[in-house]
Amino acid sequence: MSGRAQKIAYKPVGLLLGVAAGAIAGAVFKEVWKLTAGDDDAPDYSDEERGWGEILAAAAIQGAIFSVVRAAVQRGGAVGVRKVTGSWPD
Repeated sequence: MSGRAQKIAYKPVGLLLGVAAGAIAGAVFKEVWKLTAGDDDAPDYSDEERGWGEILAAAAIQGAIFSVVRAAVQRGGAVGVRKVTGSWPD
């Protein structure tokens, strides 16, 4: 498969992996927040009853978890594509 064709073929796979990573990261964050804060719901920026520190801490934790999960899922997808096609996706 040519480089261009492979890139086009990998686009839907990458999209599905991104969606899966977002769902996994959301579930992981929810559990981490429950364990660390003892609260079932993470604060939202518009939650008037939560302070700046709690809002920003939740955002930082959520961002870190999302980035790590996304990188792991996408890297795994790239490794899988290489095993199937014999070449690394761009």
